[in-house]
Amino acid sequence: MMMRGVRGATRVEQNDSAEILQATRELLEQMIVLNQIEEDHVASVLFTTTPDLNACYPAQAAREIGWHQVALMGFQEIQVPNGMNTCIRVLIHWNTDKGLGEIKHVYMHDTVKLRPDLYPDNRVESK
Repeated sequence: MMMRGVRGATRVEQNDSAEILQATRELLEQMIVLNQIEEDHVASVLFTTTPDLNACYPAQAAREIGWHQVALMGFQEIQVPNGMNTCIRVLIHWNTDKGLGEIKHVYMHDTVKLRPDLYPDNRVESK
């Protein structure tokens, strides 16, 4: 097995704790299902938010879905001119036999523009 990373991103409408947690749970669940991730194989999860989101820690969503033993860490993104606002990003590091080409990164709710190289035909595999 190798350590791999899978990325994901989503957006919310406003800086609201319930909305941030719901969107983060939705994103994590998609990442887990699409990549068949088991908590026992996860080394760590990094969460970032844009500076306009500070109502809660998105990492709390991982605890709410039952990941109680995994190391979690949250960070705030830098404010980039013309950057995407109200954005939550996730990076899961886990042990897997999957090759790099088999990993399914998940970009939801208008975040596909962050990685157009992954979606050349503008088709999004999830919401």
